[in-house]
Amino acid sequence: MAKINLKNVCFVVVSLCLAANVSAELRVDPPNWWVGMANQELELLIHGDNVGRAQLEVGVADDTVQLVDIKPADSDNYLIVNLLIAPEAKEQTLELRFSGAVDYTLNYLLKARDPALGAGQGYDASDVIYLLTPDRFANGDSSNDRVEGMQEQVVDRSAPYGRHGGDLQGVREHLDYLQDLGVTQLWMNPVLENDQAEQSYHGYAITDHYRIDPRYGDLALMMTLANEARARGIQFIWDVIPNHSGSYHWWMQDLPFKDWVNYPDSRQRTNHRRESVQDPYSIASDRENFQSGWFVDAMPDLNQRNPHMARYLIQNTIWWIETLGLSGLRVDTYPYSDKAFMAQWNAALLAEYPNLNSVGEEWSLNPSIVAYWQDGKHNSDGYLGSSPAMMDFPLNDSLLKAVAESEAWNTGLTRVYQTLANDFVYANPNDLVIFPDNHDMSRVFSQVNESVSATKMALAMIATLRGIPQIFYGTEILMHNRGTESHGVIRSDFPGGWAGDAVNARTGAGLSEEQLEFQQWTRELLNWRRQQVAIHKGDFRHKAPFEGLYAYRRTYQSSTVLVLVNNLDVPRNVPRAEVSELTGDSNLWADALSNESIDFSKAVAVPPKSVLILQTP
Repeated sequence: MAKINLKNVCFVVVSLCLAANVSAELRVDPPNWWVGMANQELELLIHGDNVGRAQLEVGVADDTVQLVDIKPADSDNYLIVNLLIAPEAKEQTLELRFSGAVDYTLNYLLKARDPALGAGQGYDASDVIYLLTPDRFANGDSSNDRVEGMQEQVVDRSAPYGRHGGDLQGVREHLDYLQDLGVTQLWMNPVLENDQAEQSYHGYAITDHYRIDPRYGDLALMMTLANEARARGIQFIWDVIPNHSGSYHWWMQDLPFKDWVNYPDSRQRTNHRRESVQDPYSIASDRENFQSGWFVDAMPDLNQRNPHMARYLIQNTIWWIETLGLSGLRVDTYPYSDKAFMAQWNAALLAEYPNLNSVGEEWSLNPSIVAYWQDGKHNSDGYLGSSPAMMDFPLNDSLLKAVAESEAWNTGLTRVYQTLANDFVYANPNDLVIFPDNHDMSRVFSQVNESVSATKMALAMIATLRGIPQIFYGTEILMHNRGTESHGVIRSDFPGGWAGDAVNARTGAGLSEEQLEFQQWTRELLNWRRQQVAIHKGDFRHKAPFEGLYAYRRTYQSSTVLVLVNNLDVPRNVPRAEVSELTGDSNLWADALSNESIDFSKAVAVPPKSVLILQTP
């Protein structure tokens, strides 16, 4: 990094308490920033031995960058520096010169933004999200399986909760496969450093918010992966965790502020009573315990009510969006965070990226609980929801039960119908993310008792109902977790991702005929969906289930898709008169996947346990 020309530098000098002069390596978060951001304020968290007792000079190129103030932390090893960056500021390097307690100079880059990255462009119902666990997807570089100095050194593919060696290079080598499958958005479980002693593979115990875990690769590789995916029409959704970090996070041995995390000494666990947030009868201690308690012993709860922690988390999210050109976010354990902070966090992100989409995880089967958090939801307690999208766990539950059980008055497809009838509680049901399974639950194939037909039904409905579809890696080849609900087994290795694998999902080698057929069917379904504006933007109308049949329609302008779901074990004949309110007067239709002509002037036979997708020719 080029040193600033001191002849053109304005210096601002701030004197702090002095101590014996020492030299130290300093850490600055965020490690760089940009000019031209909507928010002109930038807060630096600087860490190093005795840096809080030092004297600081800030060298700037001109008066478009100003030092606002410097604030001490509770620990002498931190310094909070606030800068103001004018809209007209150009790319430049600041010089931070420490003396007194610390003798050190560092350069800090304010970069020009790169519009070609398309940061924050969002995702919507025209997309298909593919979720993968990077440690379990593909090992493209075995040299980083073990990294010297990191705590978890064992790599053992037979250990369900151990590290298996998957990495970013492995994902990179599968980009053509994902593009061919019809994927447009890629959501990976977190790839930031998780230097925990055990179970570090899942990624949800971050130990450095600005470092790619070296067992996956590095920042340069992550940027290459994002760029190469973008060239294939695939954008990245970043998995963020505002609620907690890992217990071995670098700051845990020396917290900047005593209240940086909640319950730092007692490690009080959350009660997981998410309903206490909305419950009009809840007591204060239940709400406090839920939102401030640690998720588990290895995950300290971050105190977002500390304004510096709040700023840190907001800036960190912006940094990754801007660095990688992310389309959007998935927010882990959404209701566990302080709800006032989440409103602040979403507002700050949308101020920078008005088209950004962000989906919150609220694992409740009650639509009213999920709806509480969505942007535009005016709640009775006065809280205004702010998350653009939410995960639709209620629909996931009803859909998987429906296709796995027999039809009766209150079972089967009636479950889906009743769940969708609750859409009136959502500010925007079309922005819900819908899914047959994910990394935290049994795989769809296992949930439906390894029925291929029921799995097809679930996936066909996910592809055609309202909302944004998400599928879990391996669903396309009927991966399962037979006989166990262990998360380590649910997140099994993707076949062919490791050298020497006998089965290869990418090439098809070793897959059974059943798997190959299902993979091809999934490919055809998702690629058909990419072209269907009626699915992306169309209104939704459905007919109450009757005698095992559930029918619904998606219409946008002159384009219509009609979906007939037969949950019976025998064929279901459907005369047009039965669904005429959905079909209108048209008798001419086409099978969406085979393109076979369908004449609705006579009854259409829907095969047992299947979904027939029709479209106007």
